Amino acid sequence: MYSQVEHPAGGYKKLFETVEELSSPVTAHVTGRIPTWLRGSLLRCGPGLFEVGSEPFYHLFDGQALLHKFDFKEGHVTYHRRFVRTDAYVRAMTEKRIVITEFGTYAYPDPCKNIFSRFFSYFKGVEVTDNALVNVYPVGEDYYACTETNFITRINPDTLETIKQVDLCKYVSVNGATAHPHIENDGTVYNIGNCFGKNFALAYNIIRIPPLQADKEDPMNKSEVVVQFPCSDRFKPSYVHSFGLTPNYIVFVETPVKINLLKFLSSWSLWGANYMDCFESNETMGVWLHVAEKKKGRLLNLKYRTSAFNLFHHINTYEDNGFLIVDLCTWKGFEFVYNYLYLANLRANWDEVKRQAEKAPQPEARRYVLPLSIDKADTGKNLVTLPYTTATATLRSDETIWLEPEVIFSGPRHAFEFPQINYRKYGGKPYTYTYGLGLNHFVPDRVPWAACAVSLSTDDTPGISGGPSARAALTLSHPWRSHLAGVVLSIVISPGAGPKPAFLLILNAKDMSEVARAEVEVNIPVTFHGLFKRA
Repeated sequence: MYSQVEHPAGGYKKLFETVEELSSPVTAHVTGRIPTWLRGSLLRCGPGLFEVGSEPFYHLFDGQALLHKFDFKEGHVTYHRRFVRTDAYVRAMTEKRIVITEFGTYAYPDPCKNIFSRFFSYFKGVEVTDNALVNVYPVGEDYYACTETNFITRINPDTLETIKQVDLCKYVSVNGATAHPHIENDGTVYNIGNCFGKNFALAYNIIRIPPLQADKEDPMNKSEVVVQFPCSDRFKPSYVHSFGLTPNYIVFVETPVKINLLKFLSSWSLWGANYMDCFESNETMGVWLHVAEKKKGRLLNLKYRTSAFNLFHHINTYEDNGFLIVDLCTWKGFEFVYNYLYLANLRANWDEVKRQAEKAPQPEARRYVLPLSIDKADTGKNLVTLPYTTATATLRSDETIWLEPEVIFSGPRHAFEFPQINYRKYGGKPYTYTYGLGLNHFVPDRVPWAACAVSLSTDDTPGISGGPSARAALTLSHPWRSHLAGVVLSIVISPGAGPKPAFLLILNAKDMSEVARAEVEVNIPVTFHGLFKRA
């Protein structure tokens, strides 16, 4: 008789269930003792509405944006959440159907309109979604929820109210921007987005938004492009989710996952087409890494190359004795990992989830080392002289520099992903630890792993360890590490029938032991990214 195999923590399907927003914050039940110095708000974004009426969303990145907040004050915790009132959400609620095409879901024309108005709508082009479900970040004194298009949404971090939609195209030359900007300690924001360059060829612009000045003018008005990276393919930009930044350099990793721009621009004429239909892979290019001087805005004429991988998250990037150390969460190969993140796959029974994951690109956390000065006399030699890494960079006769990584973590279909570091102190600088989420066949099933990146002051080698509750519950979010006194925060759902469906877990960052948890009476669906706003 057939026996269904279940995931070790069988509640993973609750990650992808629609929930209701809250009219006001609810008090969480705290066990353990929350440090009194932990004051402020953990803000996170993710999908919270997975269908509109009878119309389902099909991809993980399609559900309508839900903003979550855990407030900490004097050892007490409250939880609040509200849907972001984007155009996509408001129109869906008003018309009771999916109105704007999302990442993997096509919005069909209004059946109530006559054939002439439907025909006319095709010639207006695809309406770009503003579904801000990926991240939250500050600009000046304001906070924005974002996806990866040109639209970001200003929100009130205290009440979670939506204030207004902002179109980045009105301020700076980009067609979209990543959900992972770098925020420097003075408030300067750096981000990257693709754009049309010279002769209508595609390029990638690094944009800079300055911190709030004495004149109190909106920093958006002072946005500027600081450097432009070339594109390896004139009409097919690579998908970009994050980039590297140090005090002196900007690192852009160009992967073989491409957006077919001609198909994207004509997708209004393709019945049922969505964003996912416009992705394709360049099976021969491998990966190109580009470096620019941050302050001068000058590209380095160095051709770094390596074998193909998908990239979503940079762990950290820093400089050391004439080298750039670039730590990444990679997925081996050129096939797009997002092909495996349709909700039907993620909601399947565990044996089917595993079967699909075995076909997908495999994850590996890696360290690449990029030499900044090249001598042609060293052709054929490994240029990396740092004593603490096995990564290599070999100068070839065609003047390309071939990179081979040091593997920080690798396990069959087990990923170290959604990395976090003590960013305020170590972002762009030498560091020792990173914290991340353990993914088991794309399903988060461990409280955050602590992965030891290489310590520059010791002979430590990369390793990975899990907390004592490593299989006690499913984590919904990547962890956030406090820069104040070393705690890790992660939202968790209970795997089965328990007293509380979800809780916020607080771990000691040194040994991953549990400090406290704040339980709530409601389910919390998957969240992607966020920030901690200090009180």
